[in-house]
Amino acid sequence: MNAKKKKAIKQAHKPRPESKFKTEARQSQASAQSASGFAFGKENYKLLFIGLAFIIVGFLLMIGGGSDDPKEFSYDIFNFRRLTLAPILVLIGYVIEIFAIMKKPRD
Repeated sequence: MNAKKKKAIKQAHKPRPESKFKTEARQSQASAQSASGFAFGKENYKLLFIGLAFIIVGFLLMIGGGSDDPKEFSYDIFNFRRLTLAPILVLIGYVIEIFAIMKKPRD
């Protein structure tokens, strides 16, 4: 290989200087993660488990309502618990989950 090709290859593999904003962002992320070692704090995990409990309870309340005899129709599937309460609990659980993920942990 001639000298021009070697020089071109070296420059192509040379790391490019990053912008000041990117390096500051990486340093702040590294210092935040090294301080605690986890992405979430204790309060975030509590909120995650509370949201998960709401979701599980909501889905458990939706279970059932069928009749034992297939020839007989059961109107129990249209009660307040299955049509209104359970979906509201599931939605509340998802909102809590999103809040728990977005909330910044305390230092």
